[in-house]
Amino acid sequence: MVEYNFKKITVVPNGKAFIDIILSRTQRTTPTVVHKGYAISRLRQFYMRKVKYTQSNFHDKLQKIIDDFPRLGDIHPFYGDLLHVLYNKDHYKLALGQVNTAKNLISKISQDYVKLLKYGDSLYRCKSLKVAALGRMCTVIKRIGPSLAYLEQVRQHMARLPSIDPNNRTILICGYPNVGKSSFMNKITRADVDVQSYAFTTKSLFVGHTDYKYLRYQVIDTPGILDRPFEDRNIIEMCSITALAHLRAAILFFLDLSGSCGYSIVQQAALFHSIKELFSNKPLIIVCNKTDLQPLEGLNEGDKKLVMEMKSEASKSQGGEAASADDFLLTMSTLTEEGVMAVKNAACERLLDQRVEKKMKSKKMNDCLNRFHVAMPKPRDQKERPACIPQAVLEAKALEAAQKEGRKTEKDIENENGGAGVYSASLRKHHILANEEWKEDILPEFLDGHNVYDFVDPDILLRLEELEREEGVRQAEAEDGDEDFEMDGEDLTPEEREALQAIKKKKILLIQEHRIKKSTAESRPTVPRKFDKERKFTSERMGRQLSSLGIDPSRAIERARSRSVSRKGRKRERSVDRDGEDGMEIDGGSSNKKLRLRSMSRSRSVSRPFGEVVPGEGFRDSAQKMKAITMARNASKKRNKDARRGEADRVIPTLRPKHLFSGKRSIGKTDRR
Repeated sequence: MVEYNFKKITVVPNGKAFIDIILSRTQRTTPTVVHKGYAISRLRQFYMRKVKYTQSNFHDKLQKIIDDFPRLGDIHPFYGDLLHVLYNKDHYKLALGQVNTAKNLISKISQDYVKLLKYGDSLYRCKSLKVAALGRMCTVIKRIGPSLAYLEQVRQHMARLPSIDPNNRTILICGYPNVGKSSFMNKITRADVDVQSYAFTTKSLFVGHTDYKYLRYQVIDTPGILDRPFEDRNIIEMCSITALAHLRAAILFFLDLSGSCGYSIVQQAALFHSIKELFSNKPLIIVCNKTDLQPLEGLNEGDKKLVMEMKSEASKSQGGEAASADDFLLTMSTLTEEGVMAVKNAACERLLDQRVEKKMKSKKMNDCLNRFHVAMPKPRDQKERPACIPQAVLEAKALEAAQKEGRKTEKDIENENGGAGVYSASLRKHHILANEEWKEDILPEFLDGHNVYDFVDPDILLRLEELEREEGVRQAEAEDGDEDFEMDGEDLTPEEREALQAIKKKKILLIQEHRIKKSTAESRPTVPRKFDKERKFTSERMGRQLSSLGIDPSRAIERARSRSVSRKGRKRERSVDRDGEDGMEIDGGSSNKKLRLRSMSRSRSVSRPFGEVVPGEGFRDSAQKMKAITMARNASKKRNKDARRGEADRVIPTLRPKHLFSGKRSIGKTDRR
């Protein structure tokens, strides 16, 4: 049996990736060092090897692509037409043809340049020929870049196609969109096809599997088909038409009697008559779905007549060879699941009968029957010889039956008490206890070797009520005490009330500002003051705040301004010497005096001594801190030394390892490696 597994097709690289793969492989596999002192024959062989190796890699890669993709003439017609519907077989064949042409061109280029390399007269000439050969090969690959990209898209789509075996037992579901095909498939298989209330939810073929009489059947859910001319149908509808035309399957044509799909029974009957040629020589069943909304008996005369005409057409396509005329028309509802299994069983049975009948009529079957001989024993006298069962076996069977009648099993008890889900078997009935009544007790429960019941107070509920009453009294006292400490505005003076209101307002503003900062991008690090665009922190604002507190702000503002001026003018002062050039004045004392005074006035930060103990570090004094630092350095010294030694350090720890330079070496082996 032929299996089509399109998931095994190798990935098709694009033009640039293709060239990078081949050239890097050539560089890694072939020798890369050549000297101009080599003999000319050696130079020719060096570059001929590179050209031949590159051509061989290109040939193998391209041939692998051609072999992996299926040939439309060699595969099953179903897959051939499906690929034509999805990808257009002309484009498909053209892309593979271009890949094949590129393979042949690269072989021709290699042959031509190898001939030229045989007569190369210098290192430069041979190298130029090699570069030209590889460049022309890469140019050929670049030109087929669009074909490679198209084949990669086809490969990805083919890998997502369902694995349909055209020769297996198949049930095919077809009909108008939104008539319940996918719902029926989800009921009888474990497939999970998307079901929605709008048309064309299913846009491709879906495959599920079901069992009937220990045989596996594949169920194919097809997209909906509309009643319109063949040339107007889109790709989604053509997938269904392809499956109907080429697969030997039992056809289930679904009808929506209620019309909730958006199409009337007249339109559905017209679709049936337009594609009935595809149903010839295949088991066909008309399935009337959604009978919970509209039963078949409640249809008007016109619609019922159309349904009966479809039923007669289905029986004609089979030559009326069904077990009964009702097998061609079945009703069901996927919502209530009424009749779902009957439709499945009827389709499987019809398909099985047809396959068996075809095998019986085939020439191969007649050839096999000629080889069989069924032996029928002839009676040698008039005496009857019935089956003989030993008496011991009969007695054992009778005894076993009597024991079963007198003994109730757990299953019998379960059925008597409501069945599974209602009756729960007791796991304590076989416990051996001193008193049989103890078996059904909720207690005793044992914990750490003690019976829990021994520690249970019989008046525990009364104790609980007392504790709750006591807790309520304490809570009431606590609330009364809290009321005394609450700040009441009535006892405050007008100034204190204003201060309290200001504090509350400030607190609300701080909370709001914090929330805004958390919710926006303002939670990033603080911006330096020179980038403060909003000018939040100014000397005028500081003056207003100090004035509101009753403090004179003049000295603080003056100090801030003097510091900002001194910070601006802190550049290195240079003087002009006697020759007019820019430089430091050497003989004048005024400049040095200025620098000294400015350096004395400037307050610079002094770094903290290394051994000084900072509060919170946990050291008693500086001596203990220095001792801890020294111990940490000594402990990490060996680790740091080992960490620097690795594979990437180009270090040979032992310069002359003994096992490489001692003992005998075999003849001709003088290299230490």
